[in-house]
Amino acid sequence: MTFGCSIAFLLSAALTVAGALAAALLKNLVHCALSLTVTFAGLALLYLQLDAQFAGFAQILVYIGAVAILVVFAILLTRGAGIPEYRGFSSSWLLGLIIAAAIFALFGWAVTKSLPAQITASAAPAITVQSIGAALMSSYVLPLEIVAVLLTVALIGAVIVAMPESRITKSETRTGGGQ
Repeated sequence: MTFGCSIAFLLSAALTVAGALAAALLKNLVHCALSLTVTFAGLALLYLQLDAQFAGFAQILVYIGAVAILVVFAILLTRGAGIPEYRGFSSSWLLGLIIAAAIFALFGWAVTKSLPAQITASAAPAITVQSIGAALMSSYVLPLEIVAVLLTVALIGAVIVAMPESRITKSETRTGGGQ
């Protein structure tokens, strides 16, 4: 135990920070998206270690299972849209460095001021993952299904928007219309 942290916490935190750094620093956009997925997995592990099972499983299902996959599909579908020009550094890198250092100092101050607080054992929450699942499958079935249909329609719309225009013009030229 180092400073009251378990090895599992330190490994999960290292995985999360490494994934976030890789997502921010890698040049390949697909690798960045996959690194973001690793970051989401690390956050889910941290939630599960904090006994927040619903938040951890929701992180896995929603962010890893839907958002990360949607980001990867969006990148792959819009790959040939144009190659942006990348510069090494922004012209205002010094200002960004100063702001980042100030925020880091503020967070460091807040953490050091909160360390002496006594940790009291709290009672287990009355709401469990099983009760949330039962509520979703009984009284909240209609909103859950509406969200599922909405996400499906959004995914189909994204695929239609990403389709190349050449398919439409080829079908028009075969039928003899649209000159």
